[in-house]
Amino acid sequence: MEACPTQLAVLKDLLLIFAQSTGLRVNYNKYVMVPLNISEAKLDQIATLLNYQKGTLPFTYLGLPLRTTKPNIEDFLPLIQRIERRLTCTFAFLSQGGKLEMVNTVSSSSMVFYIFSMKLHKGVIKQLDKYRKHCLWRGADLNSRKLPKAAWPMVCLPKDGGLGVIDLTTHNNALLLKFLHKFYMRMNLPWVKLIWDAYYNDDSLPGQKKRSSFWWRDIVKLLDTYKSLASVKVAEGTTVLFWTDSWNGQTLASACPELYSFAKNKGISFKKALSRPQLIQNFHLPLTIQAHQQFQGLIINLHQLQPQGDREQWLYVWGSPVFTASWAYKEIMGHRAVHSLFLAISKSKC
Repeated sequence: MEACPTQLAVLKDLLLIFAQSTGLRVNYNKYVMVPLNISEAKLDQIATLLNYQKGTLPFTYLGLPLRTTKPNIEDFLPLIQRIERRLTCTFAFLSQGGKLEMVNTVSSSSMVFYIFSMKLHKGVIKQLDKYRKHCLWRGADLNSRKLPKAAWPMVCLPKDGGLGVIDLTTHNNALLLKFLHKFYMRMNLPWVKLIWDAYYNDDSLPGQKKRSSFWWRDIVKLLDTYKSLASVKVAEGTTVLFWTDSWNGQTLASACPELYSFAKNKGISFKKALSRPQLIQNFHLPLTIQAHQQFQGLIINLHQLQPQGDREQWLYVWGSPVFTASWAYKEIMGHRAVHSLFLAISKSKC
């Protein structure tokens, strides 16, 4: 909130009205004001007015480390320690199948809020994987030097070729892709509108600017992964890249590689490319014979294109406009062909 005494006083009045109407008691001792770019004198004035405690950055909110810079590994120590305790206190009493289930259960339940909200450090994932490997292979002996029975990347493959253990990096990426889905679909959410207004109010698109918050930069790094899972039905064309987004069954850069080499702006949006008086103005001239043939084919495709609706609609490789992290995880992990003999052996009860 803005550090305005009037607005904060109204907020406190709302809390009092809520308490009177519900019979609940508001405990102001649990309220903490965290200042950001305001003077100490103004902070003291507001704290005296509202009778709130003063806090400082960094702090934790719902278990997440909040600060003005990217959280470091130390900020995730509570998560690492909690995972370690949950795994080490139970695996001594479990069978191999129970350990496998425990590894996935702890991974999915204890960390999902963290990995859904922000990109985890590689060091954090490495330490968590260390505990999961120990639980799966070494059992109750903490000092055991027993070697693992399979490489960890193979263990994390789907059950048609591995053990189906959740790959934390891929799981983290799949969950974060949901933010790109909400962003490109322009959902009616405050943070979506804030990012569009703050970073892309000049008709630029993600990937064309490097200046942004650390959180959004981490999200934008997943842009290539997101675009590999999605195609788009063009409407206005403001959020669609003309060359590198799949709006005609495949990307134009791969369909017309020779013509793409003559493009003046390889990161131009669909709307800007068609706003030129003549389409040929998007290219360096003269074109080669092959590039000119591809240009003629492009004109035909554009004439056949029928814009749909007021906004772009992104469709995913699983055949739905609805994004689900589970499907994204499966697509990113891929599929490994396994001989039927090995599958029969793994399912046998001998």
